[in-house]
Amino acid sequence: MKLILAMAKKEFLQLRRDPRLIGFILFFPVLLMILFGLALKLEPENVRMAYVDNDQSLFSNLIKTSIWSEGYFTLYEVDNEAAIIRDIQLGKARAGLFISSTFSAALFENSQPSVQMYVDGTMPSLATAMDNNKHSITDDSVTNDMYFLDPDADNVVIPPDPFVLDVEVLFNPDKKETWFFLPGVVGVLIMQVSLILTATAVVREKENNTLEQLIASPLSKTGFIAGKILPYVIIAFIDFYLILLLGAWLFDLPFPATNQGPLFLLALAYVAGLIALGVAISTISQTQQQAIFLSIFFLIPSILLSGFIFPVEAMPGYIQPVSWLLPFTYFVEIIRGLLLKGNSMSDLVVDYLALLGFATVFTWLSIVRFRKYLD
Repeated sequence: MKLILAMAKKEFLQLRRDPRLIGFILFFPVLLMILFGLALKLEPENVRMAYVDNDQSLFSNLIKTSIWSEGYFTLYEVDNEAAIIRDIQLGKARAGLFISSTFSAALFENSQPSVQMYVDGTMPSLATAMDNNKHSITDDSVTNDMYFLDPDADNVVIPPDPFVLDVEVLFNPDKKETWFFLPGVVGVLIMQVSLILTATAVVREKENNTLEQLIASPLSKTGFIAGKILPYVIIAFIDFYLILLLGAWLFDLPFPATNQGPLFLLALAYVAGLIALGVAISTISQTQQQAIFLSIFFLIPSILLSGFIFPVEAMPGYIQPVSWLLPFTYFVEIIRGLLLKGNSMSDLVVDYLALLGFATVFTWLSIVRFRKYLD
């Protein structure tokens, strides 16, 4: 027992000699707990819903008011039903509502009209929430005033519900769970490979006392950086396509057989940004432990705040800027658009530019930091 306690004391003393790591251990978990406690909710709120109300009646207003009062959606009007689907495809809306011009007339005749609702099938939490809460739209408090009875009519049959809510899940009609998560999982796995391996590469040379020998070699600083990151770039690209192909083979994940340009550009921008960030992390870390800890600190918020699991729009307004500062947020939008929604590159140009911007900034930061590190 004394030997065990002596070894534990030795480890505590070792940690005390690394105050930066102690700061990471104490500060980052507290920050992440506060951040996630404020941001993560199983039930979405304030999700944008595009709607078309061609009836413009008291009864259609009852439906819209019911949806708005539930707190799940923020409604905005568009021109037609095609615009609803287009806005969901472009990510401007996550759901849609269409009420036809014959809605009131069908109610008067007790012929049970339908109200069409669309849901973005690439958002798992949203599709699940709609399944669990769609009954609230046809609740008695909404439908009590929608029954009409002619006392002089014979054999009148009143339907149990005055209207039918028809929910259509777009881009994933069968609600395959693998389609929900696999596109984002690709980005998570690439992030692990690119970020953690690169972040520890330079620090490992320093810990092994081989960095000075490499610097003293005829290799230029630029060549040194390129040589260090090239293996991880190749590994990340191989993993990217390998995971996508396995997903298509094992789980029928849609994979574009032609027009590989947008997918290749996505992989290039995403991998370049993560590799550059990994190099920057390696220059501010004294040990591999620090590098891994910083990488994980970047990885966990990327998974939970990017829209991969929870819609960004459902997060509090003061948390959303954090989501838009994460490259993974734009990766998720692009890869879901390419694989599931059938978007073109022009539809996703803003997300592509954001991802390329991150790659440029991280590359510049890594070069500046690394040159200073070597000097």
